Amino acid sequence: MQRGARFAASASFAARGRMAAPRRCDSLQEKGRCAVFRHTIPIGRVFGIPIDLDYSWFLIAALITWLLAVSYYPAEFKGATAGEYWLMGAITAVLFFASIVVHELAHSLVALRFKVPVNRITLFIFGGVSQIAGEPPSAGAEFLIAAVGPLTSFALGAIFYFLEGPLAGAPPAQAVAKYLALINALLGGFNLIPGFPLDGGRVFRAIVWGLNKNFRRATLIAASTGRFFGFFFIVIGVWQALRGLVMDGLWIAFIGWFLESAAGAQVQQQAVQGLLVGHKVSEAMGDACMHVPADTPLQKLVDQEVLAHGRRCFLVDQAEHPVGLLTLHNIKEAPRASWATTTAAQAMIPLRKLHTIDPNAELWKAFEEMGVDGINQLPVMRGEDMVGMLSRGDVVRYLQTLQQVRP
Repeated sequence: MQRGARFAASASFAARGRMAAPRRCDSLQEKGRCAVFRHTIPIGRVFGIPIDLDYSWFLIAALITWLLAVSYYPAEFKGATAGEYWLMGAITAVLFFASIVVHELAHSLVALRFKVPVNRITLFIFGGVSQIAGEPPSAGAEFLIAAVGPLTSFALGAIFYFLEGPLAGAPPAQAVAKYLALINALLGGFNLIPGFPLDGGRVFRAIVWGLNKNFRRATLIAASTGRFFGFFFIVIGVWQALRGLVMDGLWIAFIGWFLESAAGAQVQQQAVQGLLVGHKVSEAMGDACMHVPADTPLQKLVDQEVLAHGRRCFLVDQAEHPVGLLTLHNIKEAPRASWATTTAAQAMIPLRKLHTIDPNAELWKAFEEMGVDGINQLPVMRGEDMVGMLSRGDVVRYLQTLQQVRP
């Protein structure tokens, strides 16, 4: 019982995080965690929020099912067959992850209450994460968004605890309620550890933010605390493994590494933000794209411009007016065998569908927007005129320059 509960609790800390879109994991933001979400399966929507399963979820669901079937349920009630124990384990694993979805929905709904967008909720090997696409407007909002998750887990634990009595006549159902009461209580308690990006770390950040009125400094303090707890878990995990508890020890160390990586990525993000704040898009953007006629074949562009001159984007003109943008990514999406017959107009993105940005916009906000929306390039428009193109590469090169010239 204790081993299964401890494993499931440590495996599912349900860190509520701000993440880039799951199909784009190459931004500097959230580098430690984003790599997990490379492939997800949509399973539905709740209150309009998409719910996804990362492939890694199946591994942890199977492990929890196995632990419950061979350890917890045989000790809780006798006389069932192995198949029945496995069925109970699978049902409990699903109910446990349903509890995590409720935990994450609590975060998401409070975030939406403060007009902070929520992209989706994803269940993965460590539990769940709400991909909240923005920072809270105030320390109070951050406190409520973070604190509601553990409170929800405690409330679920209390509900399942009070169900144990009425279910006394049905031992299997009572065992399920007993486990879910314990695991939700452990989940709520684990999330209150004051290490970023756990909910407790975000509560801690909100308190520090409220005291010093500096969001960036509060984030750095909370993230540094998160790195401390990450290293602490690694040490504890290694110590457990050396004592012979290899499985538990390795898992705790793995969670510590994950926590340290996520907190370290937040420190890195704040460092990048500190360099970019105060600079404009116009300072980092590249040249505007080359103009090409709408009927230009893709093969001609690849041979004469992409390969010969290294150009990666083109403004497509029709009747001497730009009507769309063609990038190397758009060209690669067209079948290679059809490049000779596919025109620039057929492969382009119409200008009216483009996500653009003003040259006087804050560079940090533009970079943040690119990370959240999974965009590699942003056309820079002044009115109806395209004056440049901002890519991730442009921002990285500008960052390198800033690092060289600043103390």
